[in-house]
Amino acid sequence: MSQAHNCPCADACVLQGALNTIGGKWKLPILCSLLANGSSRYNELLKNIRGISNTMLSKTLKELEDDGMVERAEYLEVPVRVEYDLTDKARQLQPILAELIRWALEGRGELSPSDGP
Repeated sequence: MSQAHNCPCADACVLQGALNTIGGKWKLPILCSLLANGSSRYNELLKNIRGISNTMLSKTLKELEDDGMVERAEYLEVPVRVEYDLTDKARQLQPILAELIRWALEGRGELSPSDGP
């Protein structure tokens, strides 16, 4: 009978913490939209992320802001203008996401290991 082996860092898994920061249905689409389009206003994000509701966009932006991934800039104009942008911490994900895209395309047979993303 085989013995089960637990993750060696199960009590304080750094990888799980990282995945919690970017996991969920809407976090990656928001991060990808900001990576692709740069600083964006709320309604631009709502338009660019198909299927997200106002409630989920607001909640997820707040979570990303709390995790230090997104910064919210408020400009005291009439009417007030608010823009969201990635922090340096979030920008560090760009090469990691590019590798995940490569991995997914290879898995679907749309890219050979020697091709670029």
